[in-house]
Amino acid sequence: MELLELSGLLLLLLGLLLAGGLWIGMSLALVGFVAVSFVHPQPGTYLASAFWEATGSWTLAALPMFVWMGEILFRTKLSEELFNGLAPWVRRIPGRLLHVNILACGIFGSVSGSSAATCATVSKIALPELKRRGYDEDVAIGSLATSGTLGIMIPPSIIMVVYAVAAEVSIVRVFIAGCIPGLIVMVLFSLYIAVWALLNPKKQPPMEPRMSFTEKMRESAQLIPCGILIVGVIGTMFVGWATATEAAAFGVLGSLLLAAVTRCLTWESFRDSLTGATRLSCMIMFILAGAAYLTKAMALTGIPAALAAAVAGLGLGPYGIIAMLTVVYVLLGTALDGTSMIVLTTSIVVPMIQQAGFDLVWFGIFIVLLVEIAEITPPVGFNLFVMQTMTGREQTAVAKASLPFFLMLVVTVAIITIWPATVTWLPDVLLSR
Repeated sequence: MELLELSGLLLLLLGLLLAGGLWIGMSLALVGFVAVSFVHPQPGTYLASAFWEATGSWTLAALPMFVWMGEILFRTKLSEELFNGLAPWVRRIPGRLLHVNILACGIFGSVSGSSAATCATVSKIALPELKRRGYDEDVAIGSLATSGTLGIMIPPSIIMVVYAVAAEVSIVRVFIAGCIPGLIVMVLFSLYIAVWALLNPKKQPPMEPRMSFTEKMRESAQLIPCGILIVGVIGTMFVGWATATEAAAFGVLGSLLLAAVTRCLTWESFRDSLTGATRLSCMIMFILAGAAYLTKAMALTGIPAALAAAVAGLGLGPYGIIAMLTVVYVLLGTALDGTSMIVLTTSIVVPMIQQAGFDLVWFGIFIVLLVEIAEITPPVGFNLFVMQTMTGREQTAVAKASLPFFLMLVVTVAIITIWPATVTWLPDVLLSR
């Protein structure tokens, strides 16, 4: 069978399996089994080795640890203290407390690693308060839905770990590379809110009374627990004291200690956090195992190399390839979650990117930004589901409220594409010492 016919058959089979409701990991493994059957008499041997190599990686041990850390914070009062500690500093800025959505999601995202967890946690705290004070509900919902995606951009990030493992690049380097783009996203979001506030003064509540510097500092003392955790997790990686896996273990221990010291930790919250982390980690690792087998199967068939050569033969040029991949990933985001997008495409896309001369760390951040866009793209935008559940609004209404912030993410994609140093400069500086 010709490669074109084989690739079409495999794509059709994968679509039918996913449409039929079969688990993603199992669908990937089954398609890989069929692919290997065409080129090797013993496809089961590759299945066993691929599953073991994918799940027995020490590097991948960081994944369940970061997931558990986010679950602990999600189920304690530490996240509420985070919001209260930020609020006093934005009272006089145009948009006022709406900026807290951006800052809180950015800080909570840096210790949770999950987009959905960040969106749900901050929304649960912020939405009732903003509604009570008379802020415009559309802007509040849109900013929360999109700022929640910072959970996968600000390191540590579960999606970044998945990409780094799938593309075989340094997790720490990808983490560091996400810092500046994450800050760019936060600045653009806050800039839009400030401009909107200046243009729509009647849609904001009256100015609140001033707080003294002492009162602000007293309120901001609530940021200390999360601040310690952020420094402990990210700082140890940045200075080279710990690997990503070791830093993740420190993060779990730190979040447990902080929750215990602040008397937020109960047996029920501990059990729920452990159960939730186990469930999510197993799901992701099963998907990675199936994807690893499919990747090995694709390499045996020669489809990725042939596709990369075909794309190179089109003469699109580097930016043409990036434009094409942007469209492909946005379309994939309408039907798949971020983890699935990465593991489904890495085996095919990475050879194309390498041949085009792009840095794989830069491409990882590029993909993470596109996954952020996918999180707020109907009909399978996870953050849209979260906000729909929390507000009772239709998904289309939530998506419409998120549209201006969606455009800010598109601007960020353009910025890192035109100036790739915004991604690669920081890891080069910190890791060259």
